[in-house]
Amino acid sequence: MIELEGVPELIDPVMVAAFEGWNDAGDAASTAVGHLDREWKGEVFAALDAEDYYDFQVNRPTVYLDGGARKIVWPTTRLSVVRVGGEKPRDLVLVRGIEPSMRWRSFCNEILGFAHELGVEMVVILGALLGDTPHTRPVPVSGVTSDADLARTMDLEETRYEGPTGIVGILQEACTHAGVPAVSLWAAVPHYVSQPPNPKATLALLNRLEDLIGLRIPLGELAEDARAWQLGVDQLAAEDSEVAEYVQSLEEARDTAELPEASGEAIAREFERYLRRRDGGPGQSPGGHATETGEGSGTYLRDTSGPGRGRPPRPPRTGPDTGAGPEPGTGPDREPGPGKGNGDTNGNDEDSSDD
Repeated sequence: MIELEGVPELIDPVMVAAFEGWNDAGDAASTAVGHLDREWKGEVFAALDAEDYYDFQVNRPTVYLDGGARKIVWPTTRLSVVRVGGEKPRDLVLVRGIEPSMRWRSFCNEILGFAHELGVEMVVILGALLGDTPHTRPVPVSGVTSDADLARTMDLEETRYEGPTGIVGILQEACTHAGVPAVSLWAAVPHYVSQPPNPKATLALLNRLEDLIGLRIPLGELAEDARAWQLGVDQLAAEDSEVAEYVQSLEEARDTAELPEASGEAIAREFERYLRRRDGGPGQSPGGHATETGEGSGTYLRDTSGPGRGRPPRPPRTGPDTGAGPEPGTGPDREPGPGKGNGDTNGNDEDSSDD
């Protein structure tokens, strides 16, 4: 039995989770949950025992000095709660950590135990993958679920994926089997600029999340960071004609694929979203809401050919046999693959660790 002391009774709680590692290209998903925790001043109420789930030779603890005393920060997964006020208040339970090295079923059962005790109504798991998507276009975000009824009522894709998966897929299936509604939101990160951070992908995930759960998310400086990120990548791409040509080919492919979507129904949906955001709502910060087309800090073009200047890699094959995930929106029978190339997955920051 999980005992939660000091946690108030929650209002219509939704659990939002993200994990560093395989399903976190550009650190976009874990950064999104960190943003929610920071903007809404989340209060940590639990941390999973690192000894149970992590291989410390893979995710190493770190040592730091605190007033002359040496302390150890262990890799872990922490849970915090945020209370969002407004006309229709709603609480969020935030789960942020590192993909576990072992005992995934026990890990998911422990997360679900907290969800049950807190009365969580839905679990939303954020992920990010590498895809053939140009950095100059809005970030594709797909929403998938294993629940046919949920897919129908919330306009999501019903996943039919078969193949290797990460903790995001395992947790979603565990929720489904436990009778807890669960949704995964996936952002596509350009594979040729995969190094973290990617504030444009983080912003896109937050935009889709607020549409899904009906909360206005304060963005802080994220929109400006996303614009600066895109400008930085534009400048780097312009320095290499081959990279510029490759990006143009991705743009043409993307625009051609999305042409059928420019229907009256799609335009009406976008206009309704604009009206909702213009009118504001619970949790909206001053300054309104930015769209995902704008866009952080410095970035680098990924060099897949070895030392020297970055060159445009050939479009990677997709699917579970290649280790690279498909771009979102390719169909419910495909699941995003690993967030490879998104930095050191063994690193641990103190925001997601416990002494």
